Amino acid sequence: MTSMARICTFCVMDDSNPAIQFDEKGQCNCCRTALDRLSSEWWPGAEGEARMASLVRSLKERGKGQPYDAMVGLSGGIDSAYLAHLASRQHGLRLLAVHVDGGWNSEPAVANIESIVRGLDIDFHTHVIEWQEMRDLQVAFLKAGVLNQDMPQDHAFFATLYRTAKKFGIRDFLSGVNFATESIVPPNFGYPSIDGRHIRSIHALFGKAPLQTYPIMGIVEYLWMTRVRKQLTIHRPLNFFAYDKQAAQEELKEQYGWRDYGAKHSESRFTKFYQDIYLPRKFGFDKRRLHLSSLIVAGQLTRDAAMAELSEPPINEQQAKRDIKFVAKKLGLSADDLLGYIQSPPRQHSDYPNNLKLFGAARDLKALIQKLRMQGDQ
Repeated sequence: MTSMARICTFCVMDDSNPAIQFDEKGQCNCCRTALDRLSSEWWPGAEGEARMASLVRSLKERGKGQPYDAMVGLSGGIDSAYLAHLASRQHGLRLLAVHVDGGWNSEPAVANIESIVRGLDIDFHTHVIEWQEMRDLQVAFLKAGVLNQDMPQDHAFFATLYRTAKKFGIRDFLSGVNFATESIVPPNFGYPSIDGRHIRSIHALFGKAPLQTYPIMGIVEYLWMTRVRKQLTIHRPLNFFAYDKQAAQEELKEQYGWRDYGAKHSESRFTKFYQDIYLPRKFGFDKRRLHLSSLIVAGQLTRDAAMAELSEPPINEQQAKRDIKFVAKKLGLSADDLLGYIQSPPRQHSDYPNNLKLFGAARDLKALIQKLRMQGDQ
């Protein structure tokens, strides 16, 4: 008989991840850490307004004589679209919108990108990943059985982002990542998508076709561009006000005819399959817990409402069968093959060659430098 999962008394994270621990009150380390970070990462009041004004002045000053003040990614999702609206229409920044097409855009996502670009009248650059290479890499990751199945899409985005910035001489990127909807980060959950060595190693073991055009960024190029040349500074303007995703969606609907695509990150058909089917069935984890718990920390959702949503499965069986059939066909697999990859024993990313220690060392060094700077300012 399996024991009942233990659920945090403040948010809705549970003990499906062994690194999640609970204090004497039953509160988990995920939301405790997020609440501790809140005052230093999210400024929904006067301080945020001042930070936003300062950022806009800085971007416009650096953009003088250049065609663009900043670059913004557009996925077809709410966060990036609202950010483009905020930066362009409300603050008058000259933006280059960038989209990486990995072959999985949902129809509403495509329509949303078009309506935002057209409505704001901003320049748009799209990079299409060669489908046969993307398909082969994604099948290789399924065969590897690791947790982060979005890595082929996400790595292509990061690599393209930095190379596009270099191509157009842009020094600043506006990211839609935000505290209000993404504050919960379980310990040891996921895997950094920027690890090009890991991409190559899994493909070398399980892939069939050469990756001739797929944009892989190695550790040397990444550290050179981010630590040495400091090619691109990443800003998160959605943290400078009381960002509310539901309110943002309503404003986008009114201004641009925004179309709903479903749950968070479901603008990608593959990410929807990954979150709704792959993660729960292979790793026993419902990713909705991260999203809902983040909203609880932000004060935008009650725990009771989150628990009510979690009482229903992320996807019904009929829709799951349709999604499995769709993903399998697009990847050139049978539905039974895809189910076999889902049902096979899970593997750890550490089972395959990677640069995680180097990325960890770079991250720790950055944290140390920031700490020393803060001490020097005191």
